[in-house]
Amino acid sequence: MDRSKRSARLSAGILLFREREGRLEVLLGHPGGPFFSKKDEGFWTVLKGEADPGEDLQAVARREFAEETGQQAPDGTMLELGEIRQKGGKTVVAWALAGDLDPATARSNTFEMEWPPRSGRRGAFPEIDRVAWFDVETARTKIIPAQVPLLDRLEEALHPT
Repeated sequence: MDRSKRSARLSAGILLFREREGRLEVLLGHPGGPFFSKKDEGFWTVLKGEADPGEDLQAVARREFAEETGQQAPDGTMLELGEIRQKGGKTVVAWALAGDLDPATARSNTFEMEWPPRSGRRGAFPEIDRVAWFDVETARTKIIPAQVPLLDRLEEALHPT
């Protein structure tokens, strides 16, 4: 992958996947905080986070998975899905990893922000307010549109045509 053309904002993440009843499913996260509370289709995301310059991107992906689920990513071979560029200019590098996770046990780290705006009150909100498993067809409608190619690459890697 050509890393020379990346924007300054770089994130790395893991797309956890499993097979259930012959169907491929992926685990996606829903962003937390008041701005996203009523948003659904087109807002779910690969579990990811920003990397500092020079950081090992697979290590970043594993760290962010743990921060956003409260659980370590499973051991196993990470399948490179390449990179995509999101609408705001952020580059996301992702890997697929086979595993399972009970969404009810996921607990994300939190961030603080003033809410409501200009109120002077600060609140703590989960970075990811929930995770859920979706079959790939449904995931295509739930995930941030720029991340859809990651789903395509996963399907192609697992089931080449």
